Amino acid sequence: MSALLDYCTAGARVAERALVQRPRLGREERLVFVVGCPRSGTTFVGRAIGGLPGFVDFGEVTPWKAALPNDPSAAELRTILERIRRLGLAWGLRGVEQTPETAHVLDAALEAYPQALAVHVLRDGRDVVCSLLERGWLNADQEGHDDARLPYGSQPRFWVEPDRREEFAQVSDARRCAWAWRRYVGAVRASNAGDRMLEIRYEGLATVADRLAEFLGANLTSTHRAMDSFRDSSLGRWRRDLTPEQLADVEAEAGPLLAALGYS
Repeated sequence: MSALLDYCTAGARVAERALVQRPRLGREERLVFVVGCPRSGTTFVGRAIGGLPGFVDFGEVTPWKAALPNDPSAAELRTILERIRRLGLAWGLRGVEQTPETAHVLDAALEAYPQALAVHVLRDGRDVVCSLLERGWLNADQEGHDDARLPYGSQPRFWVEPDRREEFAQVSDARRCAWAWRRYVGAVRASNAGDRMLEIRYEGLATVADRLAEFLGANLTSTHRAMDSFRDSSLGRWRRDLTPEQLADVEAEAGPLLAALGYS
């Protein structure tokens, strides 16, 4: 019953947005998957692309998100999203799915939709840690579940290395957040997306409209209107928000990747 409700809720949300974008005839296969670690700007980018002419923002599709920990096949992923597209009257629009956890099954998602593209939003891992700590999703004292009924707190997620699951629950909150950033970013960059993926940096979102429009084949003026206004006063917040102990934990867990990406 809960799964049916999830489909109905997600479908209704998509339908509301699709009607604004004026549903089109035919079946559009050029979907867009926006991926990245949570708190990296995936929501902003997903909404921006989903608001362009001919696109529709699916948001984070709950049944899709709930299936990801089980390592779904391409066929299973397509079945989920096709149901949402049908319920949401969105077959003729370029759907934009923005669940961050898709990072871990990106190859399967792109296999499910051979004409689809991916946009990876990359943000300084230290700022991501600050935002995740603020949200509390990985904090040891956090309880409850997200919209896909996946637990919050310190329990190991599906993306934690099997031989480190016990360690994950015992480390500091800051290290757990850095762990998440490393695993999400590493999963995307280890995918076989190749030229079907565009990587953009959160720190430069206000300057990527030209690249994004060309990559997606989207209207340039509309893309500039959606992206040029991006502003965020939290850039570099880790310098004031992280304690020396927290920063040391972040560097211990994700230091090599931060350095490799120029965030050091």
